[in-house]
Amino acid sequence: MFPFSRTLTAMVCALALSAAPALAAPHADAAQAQAMLEKAVATIKTAGAGPAFAAFNQKDGAFNTGELYVFVFDLNGVYEAYGAHPGLVGRDVSDLTDAEGKPIVRDMIEIARTSGHGKINYVWLNRADNRVERKMSLIELVDNHVVGVGYYPE
Repeated sequence: MFPFSRTLTAMVCALALSAAPALAAPHADAAQAQAMLEKAVATIKTAGAGPAFAAFNQKDGAFNTGELYVFVFDLNGVYEAYGAHPGLVGRDVSDLTDAEGKPIVRDMIEIARTSGHGKINYVWLNRADNRVERKMSLIELVDNHVVGVGYYPE
């Protein structure tokens, strides 16, 4: 009976593993992240930084949906808006690194300063499924604000 129980356990594990991707929530894609970034930039330009940042920080607002949220920091690396954790607004994150030690905020500021916009790959906690995954953030410089939206590429 022991071999049967081992075989049954193996079959159940195999079925569970094969079903896991089907049960996982679909990731947002580059187009959705780009659309949210464009909407965020337009909001800053039309409403002004203060009202826009307040909208970005709303936990259940239009700028915080599933995996997608807007983040903003100044050119010194201080959060001005952070949809995922609004309580961190005002915090200096200039030395923030990803899970592999990459200095992501410094890199984002450099991209914004030199190109005005761009993208960056890094490893980050996906708050939607609580897993550390590869992430891509699209960023744009608006006045002295680095505005970004990240997504988890498939």
